[in-house]
Amino acid sequence: MFSADIITLFPDLFPGPLGASVLGRGMADGLWTLRATHLRDFATDKHRTVDDTPSGGGAGMVLKPDILAKAIDAIAPAGDPRPRILMSPRGKPLTQARAHELATGPGAVIVCGRFEGVDQRVIDARNLEEISIGDYVLAGGEVAAMVLLEAVVRLIPGVLGALDSRDEESFENGLLEYPHYTRPQTFEGTDIPAVLTSGDHAKIARWRHEQSLALTRARRPDLLKADLQRN
Repeated sequence: MFSADIITLFPDLFPGPLGASVLGRGMADGLWTLRATHLRDFATDKHRTVDDTPSGGGAGMVLKPDILAKAIDAIAPAGDPRPRILMSPRGKPLTQARAHELATGPGAVIVCGRFEGVDQRVIDARNLEEISIGDYVLAGGEVAAMVLLEAVVRLIPGVLGALDSRDEESFENGLLEYPHYTRPQTFEGTDIPAVLTSGDHAKIARWRHEQSLALTRARRPDLLKADLQRN
């Protein structure tokens, strides 16, 4: 079973959206688990301090390595096979391929950064894999952790139910997903494309592939270039 542990300064934010809809049902059905742990529980002073000023000067505060290491060791002691992940804007971009890899594993221990950052020594000593959800900066790693977990958990067998529903999703085959339509037949003067109501499944498949190619070429040409380089 996929087991997720979150280390955060705001455990009350969880499960949040992860506890709703199909993800929440998957949790209730025992397909995956989620536990959020307060980093301040591992502080050693009466003020429950978890951060300090950056060495060398500069703005902001930095999470202390000793406190974070203690939290990681308590949650994932030696021998725990789960990857240790730090949500970080400087990390490698989260991809559908990495989501698939995580979904087939035992789970993940996810550290949610705050303030200016995390002491590099604990990142190195505890082998934290830095992952980013995009080229922008958030106030903390909690929302990013939710994004990562939603991308992963929906891939766990049984969570979504109909596996076919994700076979042609964006990024599953290297392309963006084609446009979707449903009734009514006419909406504000625009009809559903005739091919989709033709009953000719070969033509429908061809049209969808052409639409995916066109959208990818227009919006994410980098995906096409990456596919050409792989082949």
